[in-house]
Amino acid sequence: MERHIVHCDLDSFFVSVERLLNSDLMGKPVLIGGSSDRGVVASCSYEARKFGIHSAMPMRLARQLCPEAILVKGDHDLYSKYSNIVTEIIEEKAPLVEKASIDEHYIDMSGMDKFFGTWKITQELRQRIIEETGLPISFGLSINKTVSKIATGEAKPCGEKKVDDGTEKPFLAPLSIRKIPGIGDKTYPLLRNMGISKIHTLQEMEVFTMRRVMGENGVSIWKKANGIDNNPVVPFHEQKSMSKETTYESDTIDMDILKKTLVSMVDELAFDLRKEKKLTGCITLKIRYSNFDTHTQQVKVPFTNSDRVIMEKVMELFRKLYSRRMLIRLVGVKFSNLIYGSYQVDLFNDTLEEISLMQAMDEIRMRYGAKYILRGICLQDDDKAKGGKDVAQFT
Repeated sequence: MERHIVHCDLDSFFVSVERLLNSDLMGKPVLIGGSSDRGVVASCSYEARKFGIHSAMPMRLARQLCPEAILVKGDHDLYSKYSNIVTEIIEEKAPLVEKASIDEHYIDMSGMDKFFGTWKITQELRQRIIEETGLPISFGLSINKTVSKIATGEAKPCGEKKVDDGTEKPFLAPLSIRKIPGIGDKTYPLLRNMGISKIHTLQEMEVFTMRRVMGENGVSIWKKANGIDNNPVVPFHEQKSMSKETTYESDTIDMDILKKTLVSMVDELAFDLRKEKKLTGCITLKIRYSNFDTHTQQVKVPFTNSDRVIMEKVMELFRKLYSRRMLIRLVGVKFSNLIYGSYQVDLFNDTLEEISLMQAMDEIRMRYGAKYILRGICLQDDDKAKGGKDVAQFT
């Protein structure tokens, strides 16, 4: 059966939501993000992009490039609400949906062409989202996820594009290698130094050359350049939760030990979230006392995978839950309501230094393993560290 994969992306999503609430922002350069000079840009309007502004840029630089830009702090709760509305509309009509991030979805329409035609259904779905939410959205349709995502980029803003089966390579050939998902700030200069700027050059290369230069990542890039991608659309609710628990060999009320344990668990779980490109919408803390009484408390949060945001919530839950001076036998942290998402940090409140530190730590963990870099607070002395037993669960 021929595959029909749709990629849809809400245009300048955060800005578009703000414009629904404040029409004065229409047609003006808008920046969403932290208000301090040390903050970063979470999102920006197309009017602001004309000045060279982009997401994750230092706010100070963005305001220098466009002094007349209107700054909005942003409301992730509000954005999550509208994201869920769009998801519900899509799931009503589509058989298989993957929520790739807060503003992106992949839809498998395979088999739907026997009814009214996949392209017609896709156009009607896009129009319904626009009419019911007021949000601009772009769609791309092809036989796989990579080509559809690139097609969406070419359709923006607020457009739609279909790439017929068999025309993937001609469609991709004249485009910049920057258009290929996965080519970022490190891979792009490497390919440019090899004299590669357009996708057609990659198409003409032998795959073993890319493997020799860049390993398996080179093979992946070569396949994408040639329109080859067999990755399935995976429903975002596939994994329901992930958790870690630590049981102490000797029951304790030592707040230093307890805090170090919680920080360590949050560090590991948040890294797992980012590694799997997921976000959590619910955090649960568990405490078991020496008499085996067990208490839990949870809080819903705007979808995130930021260590700092999660740790603040975990410590807040701990202060609420631990209300008596009784020895603790076990502590645990659980993330649930998981969705796929690509935001690695809280761009509204984190500083550029925090973002850079997080990305550097993740890179070291990916290359050498999670245990090769730890926060200083997690380094316990031998006497206090004895007896801790960790249990991780993924459901």
